[in-house]
Amino acid sequence: MDHTDHVQLLRGGVPPGGVWADFGSGGGAFTLALADLLGAGSAIYSVDKDGHALRRQRAAMDARFPDVAVTYIEADYTRPIDLPPLDGVVIANALHFQRKRSKDDVLTLVRGYLKPGGRLVIVEYNTDRGNLWVPHAFSYPTWERLATEHGFRDTRLLATRPSRNLREIYSAVTFSNGGPS
Repeated sequence: MDHTDHVQLLRGGVPPGGVWADFGSGGGAFTLALADLLGAGSAIYSVDKDGHALRRQRAAMDARFPDVAVTYIEADYTRPIDLPPLDGVVIANALHFQRKRSKDDVLTLVRGYLKPGGRLVIVEYNTDRGNLWVPHAFSYPTWERLATEHGFRDTRLLATRPSRNLREIYSAVTFSNGGPS
């Protein structure tokens, strides 16, 4: 996949402007796509445990989207992080590393970060059978169920793309009613 694919996976779930976070951002493929969609004057909190990946990401972001404010946070997104109220969160190809209980904890944290009506955009492999590299994948139907269990609403599929790994990747958006229940 390239930048155009990343943007297309997020399009429809990310309106222009606002304050967003990218959890498990790695080298920044989806952070760059998020910046492309949000545009100048927006703010992104890019969170990853790998400081080296964040530094590479910063160089790419500075070169391509200098008008988007990015705060790089070297941290584990599965633990509480000091963030402002967010308009949205992207978790792309990161939640599949978490077992069910950890996914539950992450979704509780995310709901607490989001403003009422805030968006969570998920990018994931469309299967419930993982492998060594994607150990805890979850299909779109499983995501719909999981999102509802955690108080998110109006979940909808945004896009799919073929993938060499596990056949297909999908993106979905879901909305928060506010903080944790």
